[in-house]
This record gives sequence, structure tokens and C-alpha cells, in this order.
Amino acid sequence: MTRVRHASLILLCLLFAATASAQPKGRINGKILDDQGKPAVGVQIRATKADGGLMEAKTNDKGEWQLQNLPVGQWNFEFVKEGFDPQRMSVQVAEKNNPPIEMKLTKAVDPNVEIQAEMKKAQELQQQGKLADARQVILALLQKYPAAYRLNAFVATTYDAEKNYDKAIEHVKMVVDKEPTDFELRMYLAELLTSKGDKVEAQKILDSIDMAQVKDPTVFLNLAIGSINAGKSDEAIAMLDKVAKQFPTRADVFYYRARANIVGKKMADAKADLEKFLSVAPPDSPQIADAKKLLEQLKDVK
Repeated sequence: MTRVRHASLILLCLLFAATASAQPKGRINGKILDDQGKPAVGVQIRATKADGGLMEAKTNDKGEWQLQNLPVGQWNFEFVKEGFDPQRMSVQVAEKNNPPIEMKLTKAVDPNVEIQAEMKKAQELQQQGKLADARQVILALLQKYPAAYRLNAFVATTYDAEKNYDKAIEHVKMVVDKEPTDFELRMYLAELLTSKGDKVEAQKILDSIDMAQVKDPTVFLNLAIGSINAGKSDEAIAMLDKVAKQFPTRADVFYYRARANIVGKKMADAKADLEKFLSVAPPDSPQIADAKKLLEQLKDVK
């Protein structure tokens, strides 16, 4: 009984093999030219089938290639040569009469060259006040080159100029989330949050920044001014103390700290800051007249 079963299995396997070998197959060939119309030598042709089939070939010195014994059905072809854009297509392979595939390769464009050219165009549109048009140029680039995510920072500046702070913040965060150590962008994010009125989140960001890395403390000053206007003198003074330590010759720091001290009724400190401000402020400083007026009011303070 066992032998009969084994014989039956062998017979079934032979029948299956005969069926498989009888599967119709086709042949396909083609010719590929480069962007100059010359034979493209060494193009890698890779054909894959949904069931896992794989066939490969390369073009010869005439740009010609062929694949034989392809099981009939749909095949996905990919044509690759360094320096050229890859080409892809689906082909229904028949047992006979498959037309040759002829194509011309397109020279690959360096993404950086295109990005720089489009960036220049966007900047010119931005300078002309055409913010939506400038933004659209960059958004198109981002769709084509997602890896150039830093371009989102430019998109943010166009929304910032329109005072659409929510969208500006959204796009800056796209970069900051990928590059959390970029303190310049984090400072810009803090500035946007301040403009939006979200001073708590802005303060969190600024508190995490090493002042030694800061080259322009404007965002810190703006946050301090907001605290002064809100009557929160201690917050403003703490912020301006940090800035003054890092920027001891920045005149307006002392002017605003004097203002904060006045709000906090620390008149002696305010007087000292006004004197310091007038000693280092450039002649064209817009705060000079007000500082002199305030100092005159505090002349008797000791």
C-alpha cells in the first residue's frame, strides 16, 4: 500500500513538472539611446513579475538588449544608468510578437542646482511682496524633493510676513523636529510663538538655549518688553540680566532693564541702567531722548 502511494506522488510531481514546463514564454528586446541620441551602453535592465519572477540584462555597445524565456504576463521593467533619470514601465509580455522597447534616456538633473535656481526665484518673488507665489515655488520643490525639508523654514517666513503665525510655526517645527540642536531655528520658533502670544512656550525654548551661542538677542528683548508691558518686571529683569551678561555693550538692553526696574519700583537700579545706557548708546539711538527724560526724573534717587 505504501509503495502505491509513493508511486502516485511521483506521478503527480511529473505531471506538475510537465505542466510547468509547458507554460508559454516570450521574448522581448529593445534599444536605448542617451540624451545625445547615441547608443546608451551598460544600461541595467531589471524585469520583475508579481509572483517573484526576476530577469536582468544590460545594453551592449549598440544600446541593444534582450530577455528570453519570460513567462507570459505583466512584467515591471526598470532601466537604470548612472547620470540619467531611471525609467520604469509595465509591459504585457506575450508568447509571440512582442514589439521592441525603444527609449531615450534623460540626463539626471542635480537636485541642488534646481533647488538653488528655484530658491532664487522664490526670494525675488518674496522681495516683490508676492508671498503666496514665493511660497508655492518652495512647496512645489518640497513635494519633488522631500529630503530638502529645511526649505520649510523659508515657507515659514512667508507666513510670518502675512502674520499667519500658526502656519509659520507649523513649518518651522517641521525643521526643528528633525534638527533639534539648530538653536537659530529654535530661536526663530520662540520669536514666532512670542508674536502669536504664546509666551510660555517661547520662554521654555529660550530657557533651553545656551546664551553663549546667541548672536542676536532680539527675540529675548521682545519677550522682555512683553513682560514689561504686562507689569511682570521680575520676569523681564531676569531675562535682561542674562542678555546683559552675554552682550555687555548692547545699549538697548540697559534701557529696557531700566524700564523693567521702574515698573518694579527699583529706582536706584533703574537710574544706574539709564546712566549705563547713555554711556554706551550710539548717537542715533531712538531711546536716547526718553532715557534722558527718565534720568532727569530720577536725578535725586540714591
